[in-house]
Amino acid sequence: VTMLYYNVIVVLLRRFISVYKLTFYDYSQKEQDRAKTQKKKKEDPSVIKEKEVAKYPSCMFFQYNTQLGPPYYILVDTNFINFSIKAKLDVVQSMMDCLYAKCVPCITDCVMAELEKLGMKFRVALRIAKDPRFDRLPCSHKGTYADDCLVQRVMQHKCYIVATVDRDLKRRIRKIPGVPIMYISNHRYSSSIRYVSP
Repeated sequence: VTMLYYNVIVVLLRRFISVYKLTFYDYSQKEQDRAKTQKKKKEDPSVIKEKEVAKYPSCMFFQYNTQLGPPYYILVDTNFINFSIKAKLDVVQSMMDCLYAKCVPCITDCVMAELEKLGMKFRVALRIAKDPRFDRLPCSHKGTYADDCLVQRVMQHKCYIVATVDRDLKRRIRKIPGVPIMYISNHRYSSSIRYVSP
């Protein structure tokens, strides 16, 4: 008995679906629009097809960034200075030991603003950031969120190495081709820089 009901239901469903498909009519379109959609133009094989290609920076040589070279300009993040103090590392000297070349640490206005907001607990980091060996980069955007500022600056100019310990910022910068990251591991600086032979 249950099998009979099942077969009847299946037959009724099939009829309903077939009728629904046959009587389905789109009333929202006008006659002119329907006529336009039905006509397809034949493509001329002699016409050259134009395709838009994503712009690629001219400084890139495959995965290598040709703009990177000594002296290295290194964008320093807030937490990188704090972790350097905890590991008792001199920022400029440790950078030179890592890359075996002259390094110019750069600090943006956003990073300085973050260090000033952190208060008296991080006054040593603020004093290190105000060192005359550090280049100060002005910011023209609104807000003082340093991560967005660093990512935006690195996307515009690929001549920087980003020094950070922040996982989220590292993840964002790894998605940008040709931008190396400097980080702290085993109480010394390490870098993901790749060299291209001249």
